[in-house]
Amino acid sequence: GTTWGLGGTCVNVGCIPKKLMHQAALLGSALKDAQHYGWNISQPVQHTWSVMAQGVQNYVKSLNWGHRVQLQEKKVKYFNIKGSFSDPHTVRGLTKAGKETVVTADNIVIATGGRPKYPTHVAGALEYGITSDDLFWLKKSPGKTIPSFILYVSLECAGFLTGIGLDTTVMMRSVPLRGFDQAQMASLVTEHMESYGTKFLKRCYPLKVEKLESDRLQVTWKNADLDNEETDSFNTVMWAVGRTPDIKTLNLETVGVKTNPETGKIIVDASEATSVPHIYAVGDITEGRPELTPTAIAAGKLLAQRLFGQSAELMDYDNVPTTVFTPLEYGCVGLSEEAAVQRHGSENIEVYHAYYKPLEFTVAERDATQCYMKMVCLREREQRILGLHFIGPNAGEVIQGFALGIKCGATYPQMMKTVGIHPTCAEEVTKLHITKRSGLDATVTGC
Repeated sequence: GTTWGLGGTCVNVGCIPKKLMHQAALLGSALKDAQHYGWNISQPVQHTWSVMAQGVQNYVKSLNWGHRVQLQEKKVKYFNIKGSFSDPHTVRGLTKAGKETVVTADNIVIATGGRPKYPTHVAGALEYGITSDDLFWLKKSPGKTIPSFILYVSLECAGFLTGIGLDTTVMMRSVPLRGFDQAQMASLVTEHMESYGTKFLKRCYPLKVEKLESDRLQVTWKNADLDNEETDSFNTVMWAVGRTPDIKTLNLETVGVKTNPETGKIIVDASEATSVPHIYAVGDITEGRPELTPTAIAAGKLLAQRLFGQSAELMDYDNVPTTVFTPLEYGCVGLSEEAAVQRHGSENIEVYHAYYKPLEFTVAERDATQCYMKMVCLREREQRILGLHFIGPNAGEVIQGFALGIKCGATYPQMMKTVGIHPTCAEEVTKLHITKRSGLDATVTGC
């Protein structure tokens, strides 16, 4: 039930608060490392949720205000109303007070985003559980928390909750990071989280949540491997079982906008047009598109340029880079190893890989077992790069740079001619030479 200002999911309950809370956890790790580098840190070091939350929430509110100011500066008329279609060219809106406003237009763009789903088949889920939307706006610490998840946001939340010192358990029914590379990358991320202190209940699924007299929440779940029921109590239960398009009240059926009955998402063509040619949709509500802020922004910009005759360019959804902000970050661009094999056949794929140790880990004696990268290439003579996967510090910054080359069709020989910046983690990408096929040890030694 959390509400917020302008800016959508990313600003209010997504990328922005998530990255800031992830940063809070990284600073906690840095405090531990600092002692190895000669800094005297008073013990014990404690984290105060309310201070972090206030800072994050204040920044989000400043962004809300900034978006509103920019709309005024660009002479965009903003109606703070809940809208729905009354006919294909007309949107009827109601204010909170019930006052009606009617707006007509030649073209209409739907960009309402999504809201989290609840597992309504689990008794007590709705009454006692929260979602990641709510977590970012809590005034008080969630305490001992159990995120039950499908989405990677649950791993990210579990990571920063553990990082700021909270007892955190993740329940997952199937594989972690579904949709991402499963050959090493997903398992390395969760292995690091386990060593970092996050507990995992693997192949488990929730049955019910009950409130105890102590106000704690007792969760009962089924362990599929042991075929028995188990229970534990928590301060907070957070659901991350997917998001659903926020389109129920838009009255789309009346105007003929078609949706996928299974996902609830709006069906669009390459130009972002729905089944009604002058009604468009962008972002998380569209079928078959990545649920990522930058792709929605880019698609929206290109749509605006097409609508007003400045361009005919369509959005290209191939080779979109992204990063999962888990304690040890995972960034990727292009195809996973599984997708490359499925598309081209294993005999036509070459995978170059390396386990490396970030220099900043050495003096602090941090475990670098899960720091790993791989480059998925075609085997033919040119060896075009199909995908790059990187687990390690600042993964987003690393992948963003290489994303340009891969988008432009970079090849393995070109990457090997690229001079690395020493000493960095990203430089190891330019030195990848051991193939999985060879079976050789892929551990890189320091210079």
